[in-house]
Amino acid sequence: MDPKESIILALDVEHFEDARRLVMEYRDYVGMFKVGKQLFTHCGPKIVDFINMKDSKVFLDLKYHDIPNTVSKAVIEAAKLGVDMLNIHTAGGLTMMRESRSALTSITKKLQIPRPKIIGVTVLTSIDDNELKVMGIDITVKKLTKNLALLAKEAGLDGVVAGGEDIEMIRELCGDDFVIVTPGVRIGEKKDDQKRTITPKEAIEKGATYIVLGRTLLENQEPFLLLQSIYKDILNALSEKQR
Repeated sequence: MDPKESIILALDVEHFEDARRLVMEYRDYVGMFKVGKQLFTHCGPKIVDFINMKDSKVFLDLKYHDIPNTVSKAVIEAAKLGVDMLNIHTAGGLTMMRESRSALTSITKKLQIPRPKIIGVTVLTSIDDNELKVMGIDITVKKLTKNLALLAKEAGLDGVVAGGEDIEMIRELCGDDFVIVTPGVRIGEKKDDQKRTITPKEAIEKGATYIVLGRTLLENQEPFLLLQSIYKDILNALSEKQR
């Protein structure tokens, strides 16, 4: 496996031109680009169109969370944009997830277009046990993540977004084909606003399908040298798993 296919680069910028520059610089070095709320709100679908024009893949990271009918209609429009993966909040419930998955399958068959992977957000990596208590949720992050991952699988989702410490648990519970996207990936000590972080090698060793890189790569003085190091770490992790 080409290690770059495991890497999603977060386009966490505001302006189209900044995102365009990053796509042009990194399209040969990463497997997918993540378009989040800030960028999509500012410049809309044209960034998705641009990434598609450059034969790169798009992860539309808008974390849809609403009543089932509203989210189902949103994922239909995302599929029409030609994204490769999108996400919804598992906290929206079993019905919301199931109906969204069904709507996505129906529209892609009708239009004869590839079906994007649909994955669920379990617990944000900025949230820890104490934050849950403040929110009035009397359960640990690990237990809540387990419950939501199993719910996502039951609903027919392709996988989940989950923090590094939950990868092994989810892989064991949900099987080898279940997609696990791991954010909060860091090199060194800097964690920014992420409370639960992991290195690229650790993430792949534990069973992540994709890792999301953003600030830890883009703020590095030698980003392409760092990518080469990450490639080696990913290859080593994959080799060790196959032994």
